[in-house]
Amino acid sequence: MDRTELIADVGVADPGTSVMKKLPEVTLAFWVMKIAATTLGETAGDLFAQTLKLGYFLTTVLLFLVFVVTLVVQLRSRRYNPFFYWTVILSTSMAGTTMSDFMNRDASAKYLSNGATSLGWGPQGLGLGYPAGAAILISLLVVIFAVWKVTGMTFVIRDIVTFRAEALFWAAILVSNTLGTSMGDFLSDSSGLGYAGGALLVSGLLAVLVALMRVPVVPNVLLFWIAFVLTRPLGATAGDFLTKPTAKGGLDLGTVGSSAVLLAVLLGLMGYAHLQERKTLAA
Repeated sequence: MDRTELIADVGVADPGTSVMKKLPEVTLAFWVMKIAATTLGETAGDLFAQTLKLGYFLTTVLLFLVFVVTLVVQLRSRRYNPFFYWTVILSTSMAGTTMSDFMNRDASAKYLSNGATSLGWGPQGLGLGYPAGAAILISLLVVIFAVWKVTGMTFVIRDIVTFRAEALFWAAILVSNTLGTSMGDFLSDSSGLGYAGGALLVSGLLAVLVALMRVPVVPNVLLFWIAFVLTRPLGATAGDFLTKPTAKGGLDLGTVGSSAVLLAVLLGLMGYAHLQERKTLAA
């Protein structure tokens, strides 16, 4: 496979091995769906926590339970199902959004709008701040990858076929999506770049990764995982750009309308992926 494909060549399975594929091929369509899912995860997470005023704590608990349910369905599946897989990606993005907000934010006026004095039931947030929150999440991600490495199981997504390897994969996805939210919020809120500027910066970094694919000494597996983390802050900044007030640099489209449009786009992409998978099986 040509190295110029968008981080698609992340390893080739042993042709003599007969296994049931559980995860998708990494192609350009994969990355388009990933960005759509992570952007929807940002707007939907904010919809529940802020627009519906459930608060970060209660929304985190509810969305984490949704993640667990979708993960069980995915793990019990006998083969790759685009609807199962991308529903888990979406649930990790939504849960990651509110988990990050709960870790990093507090009840100060900076994070509350319309003169509100509280947001939902339970603690408003731990108030760790983006640097401390990111440091904790990076440490967790390093631990997960270290355990993964010790087990001797592959990091190559197309070769992940065992329950343990897939469980580690999804643990890394949940933490990376939470980390990506923290990075995106830092770029949008604290770096001075704003929502559009943060999205452009992350897009530039992703372009660098594509260029690095031409460098033979750089493993594509490493590029894949860096890109997977970076697409989350891209989704976070893009989601905020769509929903936040114009006074703060956003388009003020609202969380409800933006989430509805993004959900329709993602469902359409899921349907397309499902049709392509059926064609592959029939061939």
